[in-house]
Amino acid sequence: MVKHQPLQVYEKQVFVSFVTGIYGCRWKRYQRSQDDSSRWECTWFIILCSSFLLLLFWAYFWVVAQNDFNEFNWLVYNRSGEWRDETIPILASTTVGFSYISFLLILAIFHISLGQQLNLYWVHKIGVLATLLSTISGLVSVDDIWRDEWDIMLVSLQSTAPFLHIGALAMVTALSWLVAGYVIRSQRSILKVFKTPLTFSCPCIIDRHNLKPRPDVIGRRGAPMLAPENTLVSFNRALQHGVSSLEADITISLDGVPFLMRDRTLRRTTDVSKVFPARQFDDASFFSWTEIRSLNAGQWFLESDPYWTVKTLTAKDQSRIGNQTVCSLVEMLRLAARANSSALLNICRPPPEHPRYRSWFMDTLWAVQKAGISQKRVTWTPDSDRGRVRGLQQTTNEKLSMKEIRQRGITSLTLHYSKASHKDIQEYLANNVSVTVYPVNEPWLYSILWCSGVPSVSSDAPQVLRKVPYPIWLMSQNAYNFIWITSDLVSLAIVIGIFGFQKWRMSGIQNYNPEQIMLSAVARRSSRDINIMKEKLILSELNNGLSSTEELSLYPENSYARHSHGGLSN
Repeated sequence: MVKHQPLQVYEKQVFVSFVTGIYGCRWKRYQRSQDDSSRWECTWFIILCSSFLLLLFWAYFWVVAQNDFNEFNWLVYNRSGEWRDETIPILASTTVGFSYISFLLILAIFHISLGQQLNLYWVHKIGVLATLLSTISGLVSVDDIWRDEWDIMLVSLQSTAPFLHIGALAMVTALSWLVAGYVIRSQRSILKVFKTPLTFSCPCIIDRHNLKPRPDVIGRRGAPMLAPENTLVSFNRALQHGVSSLEADITISLDGVPFLMRDRTLRRTTDVSKVFPARQFDDASFFSWTEIRSLNAGQWFLESDPYWTVKTLTAKDQSRIGNQTVCSLVEMLRLAARANSSALLNICRPPPEHPRYRSWFMDTLWAVQKAGISQKRVTWTPDSDRGRVRGLQQTTNEKLSMKEIRQRGITSLTLHYSKASHKDIQEYLANNVSVTVYPVNEPWLYSILWCSGVPSVSSDAPQVLRKVPYPIWLMSQNAYNFIWITSDLVSLAIVIGIFGFQKWRMSGIQNYNPEQIMLSAVARRSSRDINIMKEKLILSELNNGLSSTEELSLYPENSYARHSHGGLSN
């Protein structure tokens, strides 16, 4: 007599094979397991989550730091001596690493939801470690050369906090389907958390009638994204894009002529390495005006294309830029006077061994008078020699208390955006102290400062800010409260509904007999949709003395038929 075990039928699990195959190289059914993951694999899951959070922070930092990419490249240049766009490889590697880690994390979450054992493939473990170590080294490097830039994270939250709150709610709601399946299947409890609004002060949460006038835009070194910085063509471009004032960096030449130069040397923005190769590392102030005037100050812009804008220039514009020379302070002020504009001067005092060390003030004042511009339209830093300044406006880059401002008689501040909080700006304006914030190159930062009431900003990208006629977003406090309360309630209702549905579905599955599920699957599906993984026959010795293998060889077709019909009739 032949005894048969009921036919075991398995449906194809393409999605499970895809998830376990890519994550742990477990493509076959027999390679997978629904046992609890080992502590070692749980540790790797924690490392994966930590890598994702660190990369999320790193990616967000570079997104908001786009406002200061020019500053970053300039800092790197001062260290390396070579001018190149260092942000390109950073952004490319960040994008690849974040995409890779995010994909692995999604696969791990699916493992947990489907009840599969975590088993990260060794190649992925190497990749996760390499990505984590690269990100940590990047963080250390940025902290070394660009530590002040971390402040932009808090500044950006003034604009993005409401949207991050809604995004976090959407993510939690989406994950609840996967988490619910795991929690109910493992019969574990989960802590329910009701999200509250992020506690950040957002200046743009105000009533429309309280919005201050649009801040004036100052062309910082002209329009350096469209033409070489601190050149006449750059200032002309800035005026064409509606700036109210021009800002320039002033250096005093060996013979006392104030000229426009940001760097300590002439290497980056001129061809001094070709004209005076032996002096290319000398301080720019130790060149005479005749020597400085002989240098080309535009060809470097066409060759390096620091902002990827050269291709947008016409042949005429490129020819004009290629023939630019170093601009003097008198030329810049005359241009501002003709355009009925004002000027903000950042003066770099000569070193002590310079022959004009004691007369730099008079040299600058002489240039202002020679240019014929009204002294009331000229503001300069540093805030020194106030007793000698008559008619000229002076500002300071220091963040001072109101007591210090009154003692020093200051009426204007020029502050970095990281030092100008919404509260400080309101205090300064209430005491009739004008505030200019720099550098402001992105619409989101411009919108924040607009809502804060800042009267003017200094920008490297006036062509970008010109396209911002209104803050990016603006809403009243009541509207904001309604949005976050409604989103919280809707998210909570959806999560509760998902958990209820998953519990009902799991309880329905558990009420079925496994044999009934198998038989119903056989009855519903055609034979070509079923993959027969195993058929085991248990044979017993008959009285006629035939072995089990002999009986099978003699009656293979009848045996299979009896088994199939018998299995379906049970």
